[in-house]
Amino acid sequence: MSLNAVPATHREVRLAAHVHGELTPEHFTLAEAPVPRPTAGQVLVRTRLMAVTAAMRTQMTGAELPMRSFEPGQALWGSAVGEIVAAPDGGFTPGELVHHPYGWREFAVADESVVRRIDPDALPTPAAHLSQGATAWGALRRAAEVRPGDTVFITGAAGGVGSLAGQIARRLGAGRIVGSTSSERKALRLRAELGYDDTVVRGAGPIEPQLRRAAPDGIDVLLDTVAGEQLTAALAVARPDARFALVGSLSTQLAGDGSPASPVALDAAQIIMRRVTVRGFSRYAHPDLAQEWTREFGRGLRDGSLVFPHSLLRGIEQAPRALCELTQGRHTGSVLIEL
Repeated sequence: MSLNAVPATHREVRLAAHVHGELTPEHFTLAEAPVPRPTAGQVLVRTRLMAVTAAMRTQMTGAELPMRSFEPGQALWGSAVGEIVAAPDGGFTPGELVHHPYGWREFAVADESVVRRIDPDALPTPAAHLSQGATAWGALRRAAEVRPGDTVFITGAAGGVGSLAGQIARRLGAGRIVGSTSSERKALRLRAELGYDDTVVRGAGPIEPQLRRAAPDGIDVLLDTVAGEQLTAALAVARPDARFALVGSLSTQLAGDGSPASPVALDAAQIIMRRVTVRGFSRYAHPDLAQEWTREFGRGLRDGSLVFPHSLLRGIEQAPRALCELTQGRHTGSVLIEL
């Protein structure tokens, strides 16, 4: 598409009001706006695919966060794949596929410094570039350092991170992999398709007894996206020298005011006596991680040793519903929108 063929207006999704309580479609507005024009050092991108993630629910609350919050009346943003339409400085070529951080709109202007070229041969499909596997790969390989024979517990195992984490743990040599999820329907899929040996189901009783049944010899590694009761239970069954990688706190992020604060009572004596390492992990602190994961993911997808669980909805108008459904636990894997 040439700049001359770009429409005068496009659609974008805006935050209608801060979220307090359940997220509903009324918290969004689908608006028409002029297509922006790039200036020096910028590019115009037509968005082809965008991701919705649980963290976006937290960004809609107005709470003080490490990342910038969404503002009422303004368009949302997030990880997206798009096609370069115009690049005044010539640093990019129209037609190139790129990753950019301005999803939730059909066209976006971005500084060249925040746009990353996508190698069309790196992964079998452009959608795979929007996986959350880099977080799972980095947390398991770099933070928790999974070793052959380890018993690994992954919370939120049906989410965008967890649905790849079980497969990655197996790839790294784990001997037994246990995941937690919100329903028996999801648990069946985790065990049948996504590398999990056993599952713990939230709402089917206290977590600790379920985890002791699923991991009778204890756990060596935790990848935690949930916190709360599940983190406490993991510590209770941790083996000596266990390694915990914490990447999320969905137990509070998807409830109430969506605050990222997630206070948990942990027994310091257990941590000390069992020499448990507890480490927070964010892929944004590892700028080389995306490229490393893309290489690994590409190999796995092509030889069939990895799969990319995701839901794909079509049309930007579906994005608000998709995020609402994600917060309600109605999807397995990543949730993507094709524009």
